[in-house]
Amino acid sequence: MQSFAKPMQIRMLPALAALVAVATSMSAGLANPLQPTSLTLDRNQIERIVREYLLEYPEVIEEAMIGLREKRELEEQERQRAVIAAHTKALQDHPLSPVSGNVDGDIAVVEFFDYQCPYCKRALGPVTELLETDSQVRVVWKEYPILGPDSRFAARAAMAAERQGHYHEFHVALMSESNRLSEERTIEIATDIGLDIDKLREDMEDPAIESYLDETAQLANVLGIRGTPAFVIGDILVPGAVDTERMREVIAQVRAGR
Repeated sequence: MQSFAKPMQIRMLPALAALVAVATSMSAGLANPLQPTSLTLDRNQIERIVREYLLEYPEVIEEAMIGLREKRELEEQERQRAVIAAHTKALQDHPLSPVSGNVDGDIAVVEFFDYQCPYCKRALGPVTELLETDSQVRVVWKEYPILGPDSRFAARAAMAAERQGHYHEFHVALMSESNRLSEERTIEIATDIGLDIDKLREDMEDPAIESYLDETAQLANVLGIRGTPAFVIGDILVPGAVDTERMREVIAQVRAGR
């Protein structure tokens, strides 16, 4: 907060000076409306008055900063809601997006994630708990590999595993891996859960999977998602790893129409 005080004060001075000048002129005129105003203040005097006021009441700067931050947060939320509304189909109903839970559920929880992101691994528990306790939730998985080639390899493998009907099982296994993933380790995990590796490798080369991952990255960029995990619940963007209680709060808001 302190590092922003000085620039904010400089920006505030012209506007405050104008207000002081207007107020001074108005009060002088009201004192005797039949006589011209003789009281005038030059710029230095006005700025001195404002400076002295701010020094005496420095909390004004803090209040202004808080108000500005809240205003910008509200503006960003409205922007995000408009973008989400414009891309609802791509978020919730893309034919290549794997889905867990109730496919006909009343609310979609869309997660953007990377298999090597430690915060995404932390989010697996809350999402799993949500699936187990809310029968009307539909979780849409958005592969968003931003942590290098090994992440993209794992994402392609997971998308290919969907074609064998084992996406969720493979997803959980990858997310549960405590060591850093490599191409070799990803294939080992696929082997451990019984996937057909030859088919997996063949499906991984499908250009449609590469196109889907690129589309997802573009969608994340449009939404303003800069890291993983990130959740889109209804028309609300929830960045970062959150617990089950927070997810339920947002779901309740969306169901109630806020």
